Amino acid sequence: MKITPTSIPDVRVLEPQVFGDARGFFFESYNQQKLEAALGRSMGFVQDNHSRSGRGVLRGLHYQLPFAQGKLVRAVHGEILDVAVDIRRGSPTFGRWESSLLSAENKRQLWVPEGFAHGFLVLSDAAEVLYKTTEYYHPEHEQCIRWDDPAIGITWPLQGAMPLVSAKDAAGKPLAAARVFEQGDLSR
Repeated sequence: MKITPTSIPDVRVLEPQVFGDARGFFFESYNQQKLEAALGRSMGFVQDNHSRSGRGVLRGLHYQLPFAQGKLVRAVHGEILDVAVDIRRGSPTFGRWESSLLSAENKRQLWVPEGFAHGFLVLSDAAEVLYKTTEYYHPEHEQCIRWDDPAIGITWPLQGAMPLVSAKDAAGKPLAAARVFEQGDLSR
């Protein structure tokens, strides 16, 4: 597995070594030892989530406080643009975003650490997304930053169309008004 840092050092792209032949393919989608060695920390995933969405659906930008979640995200059907936004106050990359095209074809994954807001846009007719989390989902602590906040300036490949977002996501706050991670919020 190849693990590549991005322009935000804590966000990583994982690319598996795929073995294929006339029968199909095989690859190791997760190896705790390799990921821990690459990230320099221990991992403890507690929940797997699976979503299916149609073309143009945008989910995010989500996070939860105080129960921060790290997420290991991959698309098992279709293609998405997956985005992580650093919302750790005091971080040298606060307010910056990183993205990666994740697809069933390229089999890449994105590591989104605790202290980041996360979202994705479906680029194919449909996409199924799986992600592991380091903390359980606590709906009462979920937060949302607007996907189109100009202060963040994410370049979503919308091709002139408006994305389909939930009412909750449409009501997301701009980064300047959002509750963000402070020094004591992250235990990892």
